[in-house]
Amino acid sequence: MVNLPKCSMAGCDSPVSKAGYTLCYKHWLVENKSKVTKQVKEVELDEPKQNNFLTSTALGEKLGINSRKLNQVLSELGWIERSKKGWIPTSQGKKLHAESRESRQSGVPFVMWPEAIITSKILTNTIQELLGNKGTETKAKLEDVPTETKDEKQVGYRDKLDKFKPTHRAMDGHWVRSKAEGLIDNWLYMSGIVHAYERLLPVEEELYCDFYVPAGKVYIEFWGLENDPKYRERKEKKKQIYKKYGFNLIELNDEHIQNLDDYLPKMLLKFNVIVD
Repeated sequence: MVNLPKCSMAGCDSPVSKAGYTLCYKHWLVENKSKVTKQVKEVELDEPKQNNFLTSTALGEKLGINSRKLNQVLSELGWIERSKKGWIPTSQGKKLHAESRESRQSGVPFVMWPEAIITSKILTNTIQELLGNKGTETKAKLEDVPTETKDEKQVGYRDKLDKFKPTHRAMDGHWVRSKAEGLIDNWLYMSGIVHAYERLLPVEEELYCDFYVPAGKVYIEFWGLENDPKYRERKEKKKQIYKKYGFNLIELNDEHIQNLDDYLPKMLLKFNVIVD
């Protein structure tokens, strides 16, 4: 049996708590009380931060939607993407402070979201549209805004949407605003490519695309009225927004419209959208 030396504290005859130590257990606690208290406080401060992050299930409960549909919405917005059997945040998701975690049991990745994401207008508007609680009231309100103030308040908002009502009916039932857009819509429909027309982009700016292809998260813009200086200015602002958020963008002009069979398959293939 090893005989431990006595505690170095004056008047204490107890042996040190462990070989190599100079204090008994009692006096070691006294000496290290401040350090232990500090560590406990640091843990307590960290706990609220952890509690402020929510799983998709918890986030969905707060937004009135199940986790499966919520993940579909988050994927549609380009905030998460598939990985293995789960989900990981995209670069856009990370900008929103999403964090990637893994299940201890299965190793399947999942995403934790800061509770503040609930206040995102982009997220809540998309969910309301999915649930059928939000229609075209946003566009209706914009149509009520005088033309001279629309350009000031809505950066990059489509000038054709301001000036013209849809007059061309595409084969899939979409009402579009020009013959060129009708040809694009018909080409997508006949190619079996699911698409949306004039979809609101998931950005803070009020901005509608011409077409959106969910399969590759691809936005398609047809640039017309190139001889109009104001149109060109809005076009450049709109392109800057696409670049700012790193969205997949296909740009079409009059030359492409005459040869969609030659151009669009190649353009879509760059974003892994295969046309049979």
